[in-house]
Amino acid sequence: MRDKVQAAIDKIRPALQKDGGDVILVDVTADGVVMVQLTGACKGCPMSQMTLKEGIEKFVKSEIPEVVSVESV
Repeated sequence: MRDKVQAAIDKIRPALQKDGGDVILVDVTADGVVMVQLTGACKGCPMSQMTLKEGIEKFVKSEIPEVVSVESV
């Protein structure tokens, strides 16, 4: 499943990079929780939680229904 998650993140990455940010896949747990690290402009942005949940999580879950949530570490 990690490869599927990485592929989904790679699809959304250009949108984050366009705004000076990025996302790194840290881990995928056995129970479907994806752990990511926001970097660049996303790291300190006040909207980062919204980007994480409404952008990254929503997209990854639409691509891979087994994903339960996406969390920032």
